[in-house]
Amino acid sequence: MEVLKGLWDFFQNQILGMKWLNELIGNVLSTFGYDLNNRWIGSINFFIYDVIKIVILLCFLIFTISYIQSYFPPERSKKILGRFHGLGANIIAALLGTVTPFCSCSSIPLFIGFTSAGLPLGVTFSFLISSPMVDLGSLVLLMSIFGPRVALVYVVVGIIIAVLGGTLIEKLHMEKYVEKFILNAAGVDIESPDLTVKDRLIYAKEQMGSTFKKVFPYILIGVGIGAVIHNWIPQEWISKVLGSHNPFGVIVATLIGVPVYADIFGTIPIAEALFSKGAQLGVILSFMMAVTTLSLPSMIMLSKAVKPRLLGLFAAICTFGIIIVGYLFNIFQNFII
Repeated sequence: MEVLKGLWDFFQNQILGMKWLNELIGNVLSTFGYDLNNRWIGSINFFIYDVIKIVILLCFLIFTISYIQSYFPPERSKKILGRFHGLGANIIAALLGTVTPFCSCSSIPLFIGFTSAGLPLGVTFSFLISSPMVDLGSLVLLMSIFGPRVALVYVVVGIIIAVLGGTLIEKLHMEKYVEKFILNAAGVDIESPDLTVKDRLIYAKEQMGSTFKKVFPYILIGVGIGAVIHNWIPQEWISKVLGSHNPFGVIVATLIGVPVYADIFGTIPIAEALFSKGAQLGVILSFMMAVTTLSLPSMIMLSKAVKPRLLGLFAAICTFGIIIVGYLFNIFQNFII
């Protein structure tokens, strides 16, 4: 067991966490005479290390995920979802959402396409919630910071929120609150041609490049904010506002996260910095979930497809679920870290 634990710690710290890279950058800065205890130098060290680490992991993960996704084009996804009914369909939709590396805005066109194709509304909402909130990339990146238990619980909880949210919308029969042009759209069922391994590799490479271009600015912004938090904001202040002494920390973090628009890869360096400063785990994960699921641009896009009552219900379900999950993470933080 000790050997396995040692191997896992090496994998988490040196492969996923790339601690060797942090030490290397620190040694290079020290060699040039820079004091790592200086706030500016510490911020530069954090920025360079986190940008390189996230970019390497991002490119590898998006390439791998996109290769997997090549087996699940929208046409095939619609056929898969069409075979299931009831709660099973919501679960499959949420699981399919985990293999689509999309932000909330990118998920909405697929949601519209699925709804136009006649799939149950609750099923399409399960996909819409799951796709930006949970994906294989977030699982690995969260694992590199918080460990496997937190990452796994985050993914499982995200899927549960997606399933319950979609199921509730289905039970309330909210179809009349979908815009008519969506319901009346003709579904075009195009069978995807069979792709060779080379075709899939080319597709994965292209997806990696296009996704990288989209999320890289958010990575820079997120890492920049993380560097400021890590080296300039006092730990006492973070602990007071977002720590265990503030019972409203989860609610505050969720409400702050809603108007922010970023990919989950942009929120992870902020989460890393907040965690190192003493913020509670539930507060951090609530912020991440709110940013990736309820961003203001995605809500504006969704408002073109559904009427205000359904949009409000969707936002309320996600917000309530995120807050509940945040408090549960706070309660059980010591058991899962």
